Amino acid sequence: MRDHIRIGTRKSALALWQAEHISAELKRLYPGVSVELVHFNTKGDRILEKPLAQVGGKGLFTAELEAAMHDGDIDIAVHSLKDMPTELPEGLTLGAISVREVPYDALVSPEYKTLDKLPQGARIGTSSLRRQAQLLHVRPDLRVEVIRGNVQTRLSKIETDNLDGVVLAQAGLKRLGLENQITQVFTADEMIPAVGQGALAIECRADDSEMLEMLAPINDEATRYAVEGERSFLRQLNGGCQVPMGVHGTIEKGQLRLKAMIASLDGRTVYEGEISGPAKKGEILGKNLARALYEEGGKHIVEALIEEGIIK
Repeated sequence: MRDHIRIGTRKSALALWQAEHISAELKRLYPGVSVELVHFNTKGDRILEKPLAQVGGKGLFTAELEAAMHDGDIDIAVHSLKDMPTELPEGLTLGAISVREVPYDALVSPEYKTLDKLPQGARIGTSSLRRQAQLLHVRPDLRVEVIRGNVQTRLSKIETDNLDGVVLAQAGLKRLGLENQITQVFTADEMIPAVGQGALAIECRADDSEMLEMLAPINDEATRYAVEGERSFLRQLNGGCQVPMGVHGTIEKGQLRLKAMIASLDGRTVYEGEISGPAKKGEILGKNLARALYEEGGKHIVEALIEEGIIK
């Protein structure tokens, strides 16, 4: 067992919280180990003046860390699973997926509190096309503004950009101790979350058997089964983390239930569906649900997204 582990992480407060959380877990499991955090500035962090969907490519928040892993400069990388492409680079694997935090989306609107109390034409900030489409489906009068940056930056835009509210992941706000700012949490029936939202992924080299063995106790089987089903859905549709698709997997008594949606960017057209089956069959369940929604009409949305360059 190695006595020193180098963790690659982005520099944002949330990314550092995540890396430090896994660092603490490793130190708890292996008291003699020392852990070093190696900081990276990714393409997704550097390009803030454009919406993520326009920046292009997959792995906007992961590519630099993955290259460092390939080169042997770091041992593992800690990511928000929702930021990860569904196809990993050759030679890398998900060594562990930790117990999932709450996967839901949350509204922060100090003045109006909830979506139904927002005035006509209210301005809401989000960095996600998935959130945008679902907001507009319920409230087509809203003006959705694209906001980029870390959690604190996006929250500050309520004041600096005179927004009526912003929508963020509940998990990120909770991890940063900002849960008291949440004014409404959306259930999965109100807003289907992003693939892998709330889960942390620890990526490592596939041939690093020692590291894989050390990570094994951190892996949460139920979370892994659920997110494998979610990621399979997205992979089947060639989607990334910035497409208007959402999937939510829950496991009860060994059964995985997947609820998913594909939406047009304006939210006028939404296809939703559900599928259930053995948790261990998540990959097949996700693929079958994606095919069903595609045939139901999602095909036209996917084709439009390809034409607009959002799906490549």
